[in-house]
Amino acid sequence: MRPLLLLPALAILFLALLWVFQRRLIYLPIDRHVPPVGQVLPAAEEVRFRTADDLELNGWHLPAADGGEAWGVVLVFNGNAGHRGYRAPLAEALARAGLAVLLVDYRGYGENSGWPTEAGLRLDADAAAAFLVRDRGYAPERLVYFGESLGAAVAVDLATRRPPAALVLRSPFSSLADIGRVHYPFLPVRVLLRDRFESIDRIHDVGAPLLVVAGERDSIVPVRSSRALFDAASEPKRWVEIPGADHNDLELLAGRRMLAEIVAFLRENLRAGGEARVP
Repeated sequence: MRPLLLLPALAILFLALLWVFQRRLIYLPIDRHVPPVGQVLPAAEEVRFRTADDLELNGWHLPAADGGEAWGVVLVFNGNAGHRGYRAPLAEALARAGLAVLLVDYRGYGENSGWPTEAGLRLDADAAAAFLVRDRGYAPERLVYFGESLGAAVAVDLATRRPPAALVLRSPFSSLADIGRVHYPFLPVRVLLRDRFESIDRIHDVGAPLLVVAGERDSIVPVRSSRALFDAASEPKRWVEIPGADHNDLELLAGRRMLAEIVAFLRENLRAGGEARVP
């Protein structure tokens, strides 16, 4: 009888440990050392702002290249790993196209204090958007949210509360539970999850023009999950699938086609003023 009793006990213990430590599997703030901005983005400046729960977040603000006036500002929400330095090539390319960019790390990432949770990331996103409008003077109708992977869920949630001019999602998922079932099919993921990131239930409330970029061979977020989110969204929307691209391939980090698609989409959907389209 003892072996028969031991197996259920071990299973319960295993599930209990997953419940307690699951966020260490979701959030991966690896490489906490962020290099000085001058070494990575010489034209950018260090910025700091506080969240509603009084945490200080660090970021880099990069103006449009060549000193021109930005025709839009892109707020970048990272995936679940790394820090803002890894997104420098993306920021540089967008700046060359005449856009300003804010790269920011979530709580617990980079040099920021705190520990990431879904509720915490919501506060971080609110603070970043408020910083751009309140402290930097960008008009709300010029704000673009760019979210990659986990950051796409953060961007979708923010867009339901603070509507942007446009929303760009790279490798988004329908919900964290759906992705969990892909990678842990033997676990009751939906029951265990504490942070759920149910983008599929929120995308209906987003009225901004939407661009979704997905990799054909994404092994982290299957393309079908990105497509499900896209199909649930309202018009206007555009789908771009990068052939052969996996989740962390250069094509989905700062690839030429992805960047061209983003800039073209934003030129179509952001107005320079009145009825005039951005040239």
